[in-house]
Amino acid sequence: MSTGLTAKGRATRQRIVDATALLTRQKGVAETTLDDVRAATATSQSQLFHYFPGGRADILLAVTEHEAGQVLAAQRPFLDDLSTWESWQAWHQAVLSHYTELGQRCPLGNLTTELGKSSPESRTILSTLFDEWEQALLRGVRSLTGEETDVAHARAQSILATVQGGVVLLQVTGRTDYLKAALTAAIAPMRPASGEAA
Repeated sequence: MSTGLTAKGRATRQRIVDATALLTRQKGVAETTLDDVRAATATSQSQLFHYFPGGRADILLAVTEHEAGQVLAAQRPFLDDLSTWESWQAWHQAVLSHYTELGQRCPLGNLTTELGKSSPESRTILSTLFDEWEQALLRGVRSLTGEETDVAHARAQSILATVQGGVVLLQVTGRTDYLKAALTAAIAPMRPASGEAA
């Protein structure tokens, strides 16, 4: 937590988080050590423990929180208002662009796989992320289709699972076409018929 830090302290702490996030994307969580973080940030051991008293576990928790925020930020502003077919198309493109840029270095995939089971705190952050993401999709589905809650909820969950499945295949193959095809198919049934309001 950065509560109580000066502006300079918050900036230093964030610099450490940003650098560690990049390391975990490149090397994976398991292979990222405190020595790696110190070298990448030109900080001493005492500095690291000043900002992260729990050491590596605290840093990785901060990275999880940071990366979770980045996932949703990459989908905005479209994710916040999916009330038209055009906004769904724009969101679709934002998701594809985000994961195309990341390629096989998907931080959320690494964190989910490597920390989701071993760290209850990280699991809570990730669960909160998926809940927030699902709720945004649910609002969008209901707004566009008018479907009842149960049906809309199942569709929102399916879309979210589609994204995550496509990302897993992207990590393995380096190809985004799986994600593109699956996501296109997942949202296509919601497209208004010709002549209907979008």
